Amino acid sequence: MTTSASGGHIRDEASGLFSEAFLHAVLPARVAASRRGLHQLGLVVIAIEDGAGAEAAAVLNRTVRDSDLTFRLDDGRYALMLEETPVHGCTRTAERVREGMEVALPGARLWAGVACYPAHAFDADEVRAAADHALVTARRGAAGTIEVAPVAD
Repeated sequence: MTTSASGGHIRDEASGLFSEAFLHAVLPARVAASRRGLHQLGLVVIAIEDGAGAEAAAVLNRTVRDSDLTFRLDDGRYALMLEETPVHGCTRTAERVREGMEVALPGARLWAGVACYPAHAFDADEVRAAADHALVTARRGAAGTIEVAPVAD
């Protein structure tokens, strides 16, 4: 794994994607930048069964734009941080990931949870929690379900 000066791992060794520690480090800054610039920021959390590793990482990296970030979470799930992306853009990206996985990893089952700043949450912890909760809801449905977090109060 690539290690930062503070000792945290930046990259997940198995997939080559950014690590969960890096997500925790960068998400608050990206939400703050979105707030300053009056932009939206999307977070998509993805669970994949019966398929993971290099093939999944390749599909994720082919699907997102250069300005977006892909992460492998400690529990084996994945996350996409989508800059200046509203809800429908995040949902469409999750659909493209699902389509790519169907080709690259036949038989793999995927679920996704989507949350955006400021539509679903107002700070980094809330965005992460909303995306995680949406994924939990998605996993109650059939494989391929993409769930969007409820609108923030």
